[in-house]
Amino acid sequence: MTLLRHELRQGRRALAVWTACIGMLIAVCILLYPDIKGEMEGMSRMFAAMGAFSAAFGMDRLNFGTLIGFYAVECGNILGLGGAFFAALTGISALAGEERNHTAEFLLTHPVSRSRVVMEKLLAVLVQVVALNLAVFALSAASVALIGESVPWRELSLLHLAHMLLQLETACVCFGLSSFLRTGGAGLGLGLAVGLYFLNLIANLTDSARFLRYITPFAYADGAELLTRGALDMALVLPGVAYTAAAVALAFRHYGRKDIH
Repeated sequence: MTLLRHELRQGRRALAVWTACIGMLIAVCILLYPDIKGEMEGMSRMFAAMGAFSAAFGMDRLNFGTLIGFYAVECGNILGLGGAFFAALTGISALAGEERNHTAEFLLTHPVSRSRVVMEKLLAVLVQVVALNLAVFALSAASVALIGESVPWRELSLLHLAHMLLQLETACVCFGLSSFLRTGGAGLGLGLAVGLYFLNLIANLTDSARFLRYITPFAYADGAELLTRGALDMALVLPGVAYTAAAVALAFRHYGRKDIH
């Protein structure tokens, strides 16, 4: 697992920065909640009456007057987009980095198979994504306790589990794409994350676009849907699992045959 340890050392600064940024933004939102709690009921009614805009973000189905409703919208968007960006950047650079940094000839002349390289790099990506989510979850729970509210463990755990699955899927899809790249693909990774986010907004706007929910992982991490159902929608999660498995299999297959420059 030498390569795994090396990848984790290489990515520790980016992981720390992204974790701190996402975690602190969420903590600030939670710490502001007691000051605006009294106004949330009126805001909830106002947002619910805003038609398509409310439907796109699920605000017509959530009560801003409750901590978990406020958290699902405000903090959920921070964790959803921020986490997806981190996952995309980590995944898209995993395999392409060896050619971009001209280290492939050094790595691949060692007695290590290409499948082992792919496996350890994939593990490094997954470990970083899980570490970010665990740290943010702990900071979120601590922030809720700090403002004197009881921590809604079940709902909070459900929201964070869904977002972690979202990020793992995004990271693996970008990891698969990384096997085709020779230079940095940061723009591609970020573009994919943003595109998937907007696909979910479009799917929420009209029934004719509901099929998009089976394409984007943001659908099963939608806070309004999660809190309404009280559980993950497996009909949306299972296609995501299939996309993840296909992307990982593609990475192993293509990188194993790739002409490394």
